Amino acid sequence: MPSNETYVGQILEVISAEPEKVVLWWHDQTLTAAGLGVLVRSAAQGLRRCTEWSGRTTDAVVAVLTANNTAPTLVLRYAANLIGATVVHLHTTNAVDPGDRLVADAELKILRETGATHLAVDGANVASARALRDRLPTPLVLVGLGELGPDVVDLTAGDTDAFDLDDVEIRPDHPAVVTYTSGTTGEPKGIAVDFRTRNRFISAGLQMGWRSVYLSTMPLSHSSGATADDSLASGGSVILQDRFDADDALRAIQEHRITRMLVSPPHLYLLMDHPEVGSTDLSSLQMVTYLGCPASPERLADAVKIFGQVLIQVYGTSEAGFISMLSPADHLDARLRTTVGRPLPGWVRIRDVDDHHDMPAGETGEVCVQSPFTMKEYVGEPELTARTVRDGWVYTGDLGFLDSEGYLSLRGRMGEVMKTNGIKIHPVTVENAFLSHPDIAQACVFCVRDRDRIEYLHAAVVLREGATATVADLADHIRATISPKHVPAETTIRTELPLTGVGKPDKARLAAEAGS
Repeated sequence: MPSNETYVGQILEVISAEPEKVVLWWHDQTLTAAGLGVLVRSAAQGLRRCTEWSGRTTDAVVAVLTANNTAPTLVLRYAANLIGATVVHLHTTNAVDPGDRLVADAELKILRETGATHLAVDGANVASARALRDRLPTPLVLVGLGELGPDVVDLTAGDTDAFDLDDVEIRPDHPAVVTYTSGTTGEPKGIAVDFRTRNRFISAGLQMGWRSVYLSTMPLSHSSGATADDSLASGGSVILQDRFDADDALRAIQEHRITRMLVSPPHLYLLMDHPEVGSTDLSSLQMVTYLGCPASPERLADAVKIFGQVLIQVYGTSEAGFISMLSPADHLDARLRTTVGRPLPGWVRIRDVDDHHDMPAGETGEVCVQSPFTMKEYVGEPELTARTVRDGWVYTGDLGFLDSEGYLSLRGRMGEVMKTNGIKIHPVTVENAFLSHPDIAQACVFCVRDRDRIEYLHAAVVLREGATATVADLADHIRATISPKHVPAETTIRTELPLTGVGKPDKARLAAEAGS
């Protein structure tokens, strides 16, 4: 791409071919391609004028505080990135639930840490934005789409015709978007992705060859936002929902003829178990991508029967981006359903956790990634960045191994491996054993330490509807499937599992409850 062009320009160019086509649905509102183009360009011009007033043209950082899965979230990001400004998503660190809101102190910390110069808001968040602005020692300009008050710059007043992309120069290595992680391994951290990487994301949409109709139920501030970009770049459209709800999702699939979805494995299970899934027309679906945490190989076999050959598993991290993919065809092979697919050649190395030498096929070590989609840095964390990115390789903290065919299998996080009953146990091994039982819908295995710091294996499971398995039955199953030493010291049967912000079972919470 030319130095002044971004992924946003590519999207606007593609959708301009059909100006009357509806490209966005949210709540009871719609936006055509022409309407989206006008909004983005006028907001970009208004924002550029606003940055010139404040003297922050070259280093503008626009924090976005809007109801997450709405058109303004996309429009404001597109407008800011179109003029080369950095966007910081402020609403949530949750990659699964758009309604999960950060508390004010956390939002304030992000504004300070990123050096935000502008705060882009909608009507529902303008009062919160004013409160945040008043707590900051440095000036922060409030901007929005429409008349939100005398102290909020109306970006829709920008002159679309006055915006000239040739006047904009964008450095490819300049941060385009900063997204904060859920903080499941510590304090939330800002992960910066530069324009070069963000531009690469869009290439898949331009090469896809089919127009996707994307149902977005996960936050646009995270992976779902990149998928929305990709879908628009295919000449398609995006349907936005406030959160995942199986009833609403099934209705949308049938009503809008959805071709593409992005879900977490727990969401996939809820769709599979819904009483109306069998009577819903799912024939439009061409791509059901699940990500965030490992899925049950047995449940995936059932999912193939329900949805057909459309399932795609994506393994990635916030720091490393896309790592590997399990294709629809791979889902037909029971052995491959235990893996997270194949990374592209040269992208992944498995390294010994102690001396960092490369491990041979079949041997477990830390998953390290080098690809075009890795992060630029942790914002304000140079030492942590240096520990995580070494010689161009991102050290993910995930444990796994590559087999002789190049398929990657995960064995949990480095900090989750525990030693009990005299052996090292990877929780994911026991989880998969639980999930192979016909009565189990979900399973989570975790470590609980007593006062003497002795580690014990615990498990929490959710039964399928109508199932009758007892804890004793499940212990016998683990004993026979793996070994007696892998039977948890305690197993609890629950109606649901608590989830983290990335849709994974919340092991820290379960361990705290078990130890209390």
